[in-house]
Amino acid sequence: MAAPLAPQPPDPQFVLRGTQSAVNAVHFFGGTQAQGCPLLFSGSQSGLVHIWSLQTRRTVATLDGHGGQSVTWLQTLPQGPQLLSQGRDLQLCLWDLAEGRNTIMDSVHLESVGFCRSSILAEGQLHWMLAVPGKDSDEVQILEMPSKTSVCTLKPEADAKPGMPMCLRLWQANTDPRPLLLVGYEDGSVALWDISERKVCSRIACHGEPVMGLDFDSQKTRGISGSAGKALAVWSLDGQQALQVCHTHELTNPGIADVMIRPDRKILATAGWDHRIRIFHWRTMKPLAVLAFHSASVHCVAFAADGLLAAGSKDQRISIWSLYQRT
Repeated sequence: MAAPLAPQPPDPQFVLRGTQSAVNAVHFFGGTQAQGCPLLFSGSQSGLVHIWSLQTRRTVATLDGHGGQSVTWLQTLPQGPQLLSQGRDLQLCLWDLAEGRNTIMDSVHLESVGFCRSSILAEGQLHWMLAVPGKDSDEVQILEMPSKTSVCTLKPEADAKPGMPMCLRLWQANTDPRPLLLVGYEDGSVALWDISERKVCSRIACHGEPVMGLDFDSQKTRGISGSAGKALAVWSLDGQQALQVCHTHELTNPGIADVMIRPDRKILATAGWDHRIRIFHWRTMKPLAVLAFHSASVHCVAFAADGLLAAGSKDQRISIWSLYQRT
């Protein structure tokens, strides 16, 4: 008797076209029942940020604040319709989106021209912490926002030599108010910094190639990272703030540009240089689907609060997926 055929991966729910440039960053705003239909922000190689309505599937506004230089990171702030956009022009812009204003309220000049995406940690409604790549190639700078006050600069020990920070993730434990920072480095290592103490709590070698993306589940104190190589690494954090590699998952092709765990912590998505989006079960790392829609490298993935998935690609398209939705 023939083995049952594996189910065919689904098609995208819909596709957004019109960026006319490679899509390097995607980020949802809204999506909870109280906020209604979410918006999607996309950042392009041409320096534009597009704001998309997922109801009409068209752009509602275009933000031009990076002088034609690629937009690499987007993040909304919890205290209202404000957006951060990071560009290769060394500017991190804070946009006021209230009532359709779409104007730059403030900006932070960055010292590093690398590809490292920034990270924020909200500290209530009025203040937030910002981690950005620092002046020296191996440094991370921590700023108090919106005052732009420098909190500290995190520089590895002289003998560590991890290379450049490639990706950042600020977070804090439920039981401890101290802010912590996870950094994926050029040498393939992941480090946990205690910002208050300005020291590395733990560092582990995860990959043989630069870490290109990481995400962290603060409830399970477990994270995942992808690199320019052919493996995903799953690692955990114990009560003594020590990182340890749980296991690695070999991939068919090298190159993971981005990785994100869905907000309900059930599944995760990766963006592949091989044009594929891969979906895994987060607890078991069982592969669930390979989405082969895009015709060029997938640069970024993002989940909405309601579980919708967006992926942006070098092929100038953004695919929107509804997968393994919660019942």
